[in-house]
Amino acid sequence: MAHTVQPPDGILTDALRASLTHAQRQVNGLVLGKPQEVRMAFVALLAGGHVLIEDLPGLGKTTLAHALAATIGLSFQRVQFTSDLLPADVLGVSVYDAAARRFEFHPGPVFAQVLLADEINRAPPRTQSALLEAMAEQQVTVDGITHALPDPFFVIATQNPVDLSGTFPLPDSQLDRFLLRFSLGYPGADSERALLTGADRRELIAQALPLLGEGDVAALRRAAAQIHASEALVGYVQALLTRSRQHPGVRVGLSPRAGLALLRAARAYALLLGRNHVLPEDVQALFAAVAGHRLVPEAEAGSGAALAKAVLHAVPVD
Repeated sequence: MAHTVQPPDGILTDALRASLTHAQRQVNGLVLGKPQEVRMAFVALLAGGHVLIEDLPGLGKTTLAHALAATIGLSFQRVQFTSDLLPADVLGVSVYDAAARRFEFHPGPVFAQVLLADEINRAPPRTQSALLEAMAEQQVTVDGITHALPDPFFVIATQNPVDLSGTFPLPDSQLDRFLLRFSLGYPGADSERALLTGADRRELIAQALPLLGEGDVAALRRAAAQIHASEALVGYVQALLTRSRQHPGVRVGLSPRAGLALLRAARAYALLLGRNHVLPEDVQALFAAVAGHRLVPEAEAGSGAALAKAVLHAVPVD
């Protein structure tokens, strides 16, 4: 059934709506042929979540992260995760100041509005876990003292497939902190030709203009939270949660927190498409990216992403 796309009246100003459109267009011009993946990155930003991009090396994961950071105009730090990276290298460290006779905290790169955690699964679990509190509560605790992180705080993490050498699988508690996980995949023929014959992506990103600012991101997040989700739509989300706990091959189904994450993401997705209400199609477009890394499959049951698609197909829209 076709739906008429209506503008979200009273939610966004014309200027902010235009800035959001231009921002998406700029990122799409830097990351060619991946409009849905770019949209999902913006979904995570607008929904107040974090995003995990998993794929083989060389397919544009870091390019997408850099393009998004350059476009939204927030303070940015990149951490290259390696096997010898320590938690203090991410969070910061307290150093004794002899003159003042006290310890002074020196913030680490996590104290940025946009943090690129590049190849996060190359670091050991102890270092990966350093981000748990930051991603869940927007704060870090070092030497018993809690330090607030900037607002907004947005983590874009990339990881290589876990079967590649030198990788450590992310624990379930860490995966659950990511609102969305998705892959980019190989580009289409036309996009690949444009990449091969065009300018270097790093040079283009360096020339990219910041089209959204700190206040714009806050306003967009407020607007996304106002997008209407009907009782029927919430019932559909609940049916997906229930089915995930009963579906063959699923050892651990989706939690209520996963349902809240799905609704937040769907609201942001609807906003990006210019609507003031969520449709089942929004939930369906995002379900695999929200649920795939949260479902725990039985042995021999396939991947969480495949199970998420099976759960989605098993639940009809009333």
